[in-house]
Formats: sequence, C-alpha cells, structure tokens
Amino acid sequence: MENAMKNRTIIQNSIITDMSEGVMAIRFDGKIVLVNDAGLGILCRQREELEGRSFASCFFAEEENEPFTDCVLDVVYRKGRRQERYVPYFANGAFKQLRIVSSYLKEEDKAVGVILVISDITELTQMRDAVKAMEKIRELNERLALRNRVLQETFGRYFSDDVAKEILDAQDGWKLGGQKRTLTIMMSDLRGFTMLCEKMQPQDLIAMVNHYFSEMYEEISRYKGTLIEFLGDGMFVIFGAPVATDSHASDAVAAAIGMQKRMKAVNEWNIERGYEPLSMGIGINTDSVILGNIGSERRAKYGVMGAAVNLAGRIESYTTGGEILISSSTRTLIREDLKVDYVRRVSPKGVQGDIMIYGVSGIGAPYSIFQVKEADELNVLPEPVQIGYYSLDGKHVSGDLKQGRLLAVSEETAVMQTSENISVFENIKIDVGDGLYAKVIRQQKDRSLLSFTGKPGCFDKWMKRILHIKDEGG
Repeated sequence: MENAMKNRTIIQNSIITDMSEGVMAIRFDGKIVLVNDAGLGILCRQREELEGRSFASCFFAEEENEPFTDCVLDVVYRKGRRQERYVPYFANGAFKQLRIVSSYLKEEDKAVGVILVISDITELTQMRDAVKAMEKIRELNERLALRNRVLQETFGRYFSDDVAKEILDAQDGWKLGGQKRTLTIMMSDLRGFTMLCEKMQPQDLIAMVNHYFSEMYEEISRYKGTLIEFLGDGMFVIFGAPVATDSHASDAVAAAIGMQKRMKAVNEWNIERGYEPLSMGIGINTDSVILGNIGSERRAKYGVMGAAVNLAGRIESYTTGGEILISSSTRTLIREDLKVDYVRRVSPKGVQGDIMIYGVSGIGAPYSIFQVKEADELNVLPEPVQIGYYSLDGKHVSGDLKQGRLLAVSEETAVMQTSENISVFENIKIDVGDGLYAKVIRQQKDRSLLSFTGKPGCFDKWMKRILHIKDEGG
C-alpha cells in the first residue's frame, strides 16, 4: 500500500514537471510547496525564490502585481469552490496576461491547500485583440464606405460624380473659397420652352424635361464635363474642373456635338408620347474664372464666377435650335480639325467692341464626331404674306408693332422682307396665334432669314393656309 502511494506520487510529480502550463501548490497557511519549471518560466522566478517560502513574502512588495496577488489570496482563502481568473502579471519590464485555474491540494483525501494551474495567454490575447481590432477596422471601413456611397449618391443628384468625389475626398472639401482657373464653359437652352410650359400638363412637362436632361448628361459625362446646375430648361456645364485637363476646349465642343446628335433620339421619344419636339442651342467660351465653393457657411454650392461665364451665356443667346456657337478663345485652343460652318461678328452686351463667334458642327480625331443637319427646304409662297411683328428685349416685347412680308417658309425657317431696321441675332415675335417666335440668323439688304424658335399651336394650320394647302380635316 505504501509502495503504491509512493509510486503514485512519483508519477504525479513527473506529470507536473513535464506540463507546459505552470503549476504552483500553496498550503492554506500560505506556504508555497511546489512550482514546476513552466511556472518558474512564466513568473520569471528562480525555484529558491519561491519554494518553501510564504506567498506573501514573495509577491506582496510588487505593487504592479497586485491583481495577481489578490487573485491568489482569494483562491487560498475561499476554500469552498474552484475558480478561473484572468489577470495581468508584470515581469522583465512587460505585462503578461495569465489564466489561473484553481483546484485542491489534498493529503489523505483532506484539502490542505490549493493547486494553481497558470497559463501564459499573452499571445492569444494579442491575437484576439488583433482580430477584434481588424474586425473593428473592417466595421469602420464598411460604415465609411456606406457613408461615402450614400453621400456620393445624394450629391450625385445635384453635382457631377467628379464634384461629389472632390468634396468627399478633400480634407476641407466644404470650406468656402476658390481658385483662379482657365476653363471652358458651356451654356445650353431649349428653344420655345416658355410656350411649351403654357401648353403642357405639369407631369408631362417634367417627364419630358427629365428625359431630355438625362440624355444630355450622358454626353456631358462622356467628355469629362461637370454639370454645375440646371438653369430652368438650360444647363450650365464646365470642362477642365474639378479634374484638370489640357483638352477642355475640345472636350466641350465634342460634347456639344454629341448633345445635338442625341436630340434626334430625344424627339423620337417625345413624339411617341405625344409631346412636342425640342430644339437646343449651345454656346461655348473659354477663359479664366473663379472656381470653388460659393455661398455661406450654412448653404453653399460648387460653382464658377467671372466675365467668361456671362459671355458664354451671351454667345448661347445668339444660337438657334441645333446650333453650336463658340468663341475665338475656345477656337484658338482646339488643335483638332474643326468643321466651321460660318463665322459671325457680334457685339454682346457687357463686352467692349465686337467679337467673332464660330458656328461648328464637327471635330476630327481622336473625337471624330460630326453633326449631320437635315436639309430644310424653303417653299416660296404663292404670294407674299403680310405680317406684324415685335422686337424682343430678352423675352419681353420692346417697341411698337412693325410690318413685314413673308416671301418663303419651311417648318423651321422663313424669309422676311421689311423696310424696318433689323439686325442679325435679333429676336422677334410674329403676330400669329399666341405668338410665333423667331431669330434673325442672316440679313441682306431688306431681306432677313429667320429661324423659328417657338411655335404656337396653330402653326401647322397657318402654314397650310399661307401655302394654299387644302386642310384634309375640312
């Protein structure tokens, strides 16, 4: 019996010695009776420092190890249950993380102390913390990505993708202020839109305009344009910002030609739904402007300011439906082959002296995009038609009713003879129905070539009447 107990003790001691976890045996009187090699390594102590000595004398003086000391004393004095604790332990200038599991030290089936199994879980804790940190970082990144996506999609309904991205990416993206840059500015406008507003139901008008804007924006984006804002039925676009390019003038012209070409598909869509066909004029100018966030701290917008913007608007006002007019400064920057249909000398308001503007319809490689205009054949009237007309200042009637005679007409143009002084690009309102709006695009002696910019509902009947065409409806 005695030999069996002796053999069992030898086996137990051998197992304890070979364990990778630390083992410390402490009697209830506080004396340390055993520490295995792994325990000495974990606690960074020598055997003679611990075995045979009281636990208090070995550890109480170490204030930094107070959590470890409290844990062990609590295990020793609470004799009623097994415990598992996680505590920090300081040794060799660094903290470790220890896991301590307690059980009873027994002699002849009587508890005389506790056995502590001590595991160094520092690496596991670091790995766990690293995993948690990575999970936290991933969660934050996902939130940031979601936030940016929401903001991008929200801004994208008001700004171009490039503008939204610049605001989100810039550390001070919302800061008011700007910089001086040379850009190309595009202004577009629909002809006769005011009359459409009066004739169409609101929901139909909005559907038509939204489709038109969507189609135009596709071309603007294709050529790196940035839509600054919608101006009623018009658009204000810049090229060369926020992403700077050396080709902004050429990009703007290519985009304008692409937009005019798309008008055919826009009008096919309109006609399928019973809407009126649309026509658009585009003006383009290049010069230095102030670019940046403009407004107040509570409400601001990304935009441009300067005389160049105003001039782009003036140039656009000279256009008729389907036309693209560019300034000399834009023409100078274009290195590609440019199809120029005509050159005109004009005197815009707010500009000293005359300037030259160019009607363009194509640009060569690498763009290779050209606008093919359908022929508009004039029909000579059987006899001149007497008409009355008003000159327009902006969209308002200016002056008294004047008299003229129509000599030839088509769906889009007319030749008018008048003894009154009339100049190229003058806008007039002809006294037909609610008003037939036109712009003078050429003038020679007493004859002017008009381009219709807005037609009344009775236009088709009026055309048949003056051309002596019998109305099939009666």
